[in-house]
Amino acid sequence: MSDIHPEHQAHGDLTARAATASVSMAACLLLLKGYAAWATGSVAMLGSLADTALDLVTSLITLYGVRLAAMPADRDHRFGHGKAEAIAALFQVGIITFSAFGIAWRAVQRLAHGDTTAHAEYGIAASLVAIAATLALVLYQRRVIARTGSVAIKTDYAHYSSDLLLNGSVIVALLLDQYLGFRSADPILGLAIAAWLIWSAWRASAHAIDQLMDKEWPEEKRRRFIEVAARHPELKGIHDLRTRSSGMHDFVQFHVWVDPDMTVAEVHKVMDEVEHKLEAEFPGCEVLIHPDPEGHVDHPGNALVETDVIQEVQEEP
Repeated sequence: MSDIHPEHQAHGDLTARAATASVSMAACLLLLKGYAAWATGSVAMLGSLADTALDLVTSLITLYGVRLAAMPADRDHRFGHGKAEAIAALFQVGIITFSAFGIAWRAVQRLAHGDTTAHAEYGIAASLVAIAATLALVLYQRRVIARTGSVAIKTDYAHYSSDLLLNGSVIVALLLDQYLGFRSADPILGLAIAAWLIWSAWRASAHAIDQLMDKEWPEEKRRRFIEVAARHPELKGIHDLRTRSSGMHDFVQFHVWVDPDMTVAEVHKVMDEVEHKLEAEFPGCEVLIHPDPEGHVDHPGNALVETDVIQEVQEEP
C-alpha cells in the first residue's frame, strides 16, 4: 500500500514545483504591490494587492494540497489522498470569492466619496512587473496541467490567468484617472475586477466538484478505455463500467463476459493480460475487473451499452 507509482511520483513532483513557484511569485509581488497601493491610493491597485495576498494564501493551500494528494495510500485512506487537491481548490474558491466582495465594497465607497488616486507611475510600474511575472508562471502551469491534469494547479492557473486582466485593468484605471481626468474609472474597474474574480473562481470550482462527486470520465476517454480492453479476443462483452478520478489518480471497475467453460486460472490469465494493456495506455490507473460467464446480467435493467461498443471494436478489420 505504501508504494507510489512512478507516473504518480513524477506528477506529484511537477505539481509541487508549480505550487512552490506560485508561492514564491505571490510573496514577491505582495511586497511590490503593497508599496504601490500605499503610494497611489488606488482602489484598483488595492484590489490587485488583495488579490495577490489571496494568491499567496491560496498557493500555500495548493502546495499543501498537492503534497498531501501525492502521498501513497495508507491504512486509513486506501484509495489514496487524491481528493485533497479538489478540497484545496474549493478552499481557493471560497477565499477568492470573499476577497472579491471586499474589493467591490471598497469600490462602492470610493464612488460615494469621490477619493482620488496619486503617483500613477508607481502603480503602473508594479502592474507591469506583475504582468511579466504572472505570464511566465501561467505558461509554466499550463505545461504542468498538460502533464498531470492537476485540479488544484488548474484552479491556481485560472486565478493567475485572471490576474493578467486584473493587472492590465489597474494600468487602465490609473491612466484614465490621473492622466485623462476620468475620476470614476478606478472604482468602476475595481468593481469589474471583483466581478471577474467571482466568475473565474466559480468556473474553476466545477472540476473540483466533479472529482468530489466522482463524476464519470468524459465520453471520449471512456470509449478509448473500452476499445483498449475490447481488443482481447477472450472478452465477450463489458458492462457496469464505472470510472472516476481523484487528483492525479484514476480508478476504473467493470464486469466482463468470458466463456463459462474457462477455468479460474484461464480467466485470471485473461484478466492479467487485459490489465497490462490498460496499464500501458492509462499509466497508474487502478483497474478492478469482475469476470462473469457470458450472458450473465447482474442488473436486468442495465442497457449494457459498453457491450455494444466492444462488439463494434472486435468486428473492425
